[in-house]
Amino acid sequence: MKFRVIVAVALCAASLSACGDEAGGSTDSVTLGFVNGANTEFHTCLQRAVDAEAKAEGAELITANSKQDPATELNNIEDMISRNVDALIVQTVNVDALKNDITKARSANIPIFLTSVIASDTSDILGAVVVDLKQVGALDAGYIAKDAGGAPVEVGIVAGAPGAASDLMVGGFTGALPPNATVVANQPGMFNRAKAQDVAENMIQAHPNLKYAFVANEEMAFGALQAFQAAGKDVEIVTVNGTDEGLAAVKDGRFAATVANSATVTGRLAVKNTITLLAKGNAERIANTPITLITKDNVAEAPQYCLEG
Repeated sequence: MKFRVIVAVALCAASLSACGDEAGGSTDSVTLGFVNGANTEFHTCLQRAVDAEAKAEGAELITANSKQDPATELNNIEDMISRNVDALIVQTVNVDALKNDITKARSANIPIFLTSVIASDTSDILGAVVVDLKQVGALDAGYIAKDAGGAPVEVGIVAGAPGAASDLMVGGFTGALPPNATVVANQPGMFNRAKAQDVAENMIQAHPNLKYAFVANEEMAFGALQAFQAAGKDVEIVTVNGTDEGLAAVKDGRFAATVANSATVTGRLAVKNTITLLAKGNAERIANTPITLITKDNVAEAPQYCLEG
């Protein structure tokens, strides 16, 4: 396997600091490829964190975006392979696409490191930083269970794009709902605010007694909020991310709850652990990004979601 990492890189990775001249921290000590999955706020913030940590570690970084298309993702990975990177970090657009991604990288002897989600078999990857997306959904469902008490309530779901993170979150959410909460609608908003608004408009027209809505990210949640407000309906929204805008909406009551899932933590840890594992250093192969249910009561405890651009 092509391997240009020097011992100094492992030392720098362990300290989370940039490699100085004494450590031999030239920018060509290790070359990483980062294939991002989309252009949502999460993906943008993930990119910023990966960029920042690569710079701090003295690593060269080559980036590409798959724009929610599995075929584009595979093409991006093939391009990274042709550029002879030392390792690939991938935020996949589709869990099913991972098999081909991993096979391509493995055949080229290039280690692959995953962010957010992983395939069921982790033996062929270098490592991963995982968000427990089922638990993310379950935390939002837990809020509804507590808030509704035992009263029968109707719940709507504005999912994201089918095939990866959204499916896991929605599965965790529906699996954790109490028996008194009935899901009456479940439609994809494709992680797009305007699309989510359209979905929510149709949802509230078909189900005027809707009490709660689970929305798979805060960007879409603002679109859903606009639709509900225009219809004159007070639907409690539970969502995901923990952005500054989302936290402000929780604080003033526009959102009932969100699950903080820091893109900054995920991105920084992905780069740090990739470099450390390449250098055979001590790092957790499958690490977890902390998640927290945020309501008005603990909004001040939310971690930083995004670095400034």
